[in-house]
Amino acid sequence: MDENVAEFLRRSILKIPLHAIKTILKTWDFLSENQLETINLRQRKESLAQEIILLCEGKNATLDDMALLDIVYTQVHRHKKLWDVFEMSKEPGEDVDLFDMKQFQASFKKILQRALKNVSVNFRVDQKNAVWIRVAWGTQHSQPNQYKPTFVVYYPQTPYAFISTCPLKSTVPLLHQALKVASKHHQIVHLNLKSRLLDSLKAIVFREYNQLETRFKSDISGGILADRKEPLRCLIKFSSPHLLEALKSLAPAGIADAPLSPLLTCIPSKKMNYFKIRDK
Repeated sequence: MDENVAEFLRRSILKIPLHAIKTILKTWDFLSENQLETINLRQRKESLAQEIILLCEGKNATLDDMALLDIVYTQVHRHKKLWDVFEMSKEPGEDVDLFDMKQFQASFKKILQRALKNVSVNFRVDQKNAVWIRVAWGTQHSQPNQYKPTFVVYYPQTPYAFISTCPLKSTVPLLHQALKVASKHHQIVHLNLKSRLLDSLKAIVFREYNQLETRFKSDISGGILADRKEPLRCLIKFSSPHLLEALKSLAPAGIADAPLSPLLTCIPSKKMNYFKIRDK
């Protein structure tokens, strides 16, 4: 096995939490069940990594194999990335095309490799049919940096894509072009949606959320708020994976006076999770 591949694998194993190693390796589906059973988790992480490297050497592991392992790790720990949401559109009156996975992958890869000599692209489809794309960027004179890739999560036959922060801003237009052409769209725009909670972003754009309830709760019986009849004026910090939808529930729950300001009620429909308020 190439030393670069071995080092890539070593770093990958070292960043995986010990309790998740067996699960991630099993999902990776590169090593056999018998090989996975031989792995001793009761040892130092560095020794564990060397043991797994030896197992992979026997199967002639490649850089593409390591990239797939990194995708599996990122799928499990997607909250470690900061995700932006992009919406694509077709020309007015244009029909929706049937999605061909092989054609999409070939087109996406071809566009990037035609524009940039040193770039590696890998794909993996998850259980919800979302296409996970891993792009490692190089330059015309240097090999791709496998330790600072960009991830794209695209849901076929929808206009939405979720993209992790790109290490090289100059590659963003190229990535957008590849995504537009491969998915057969003509325009892509950035929505004001950004979060580490990828599932919450998906729930917002696909409107998969349900009504949330917000209530005051205290474990202290007979506390200062127990028998209070007057309204309590205070600064409230909201924390929720579906914060925008929760804003709509404030008045029905009796927490805020109705009607709520349009400044708040319009937020969910605008698909935004951050905004600026300025004086006119």
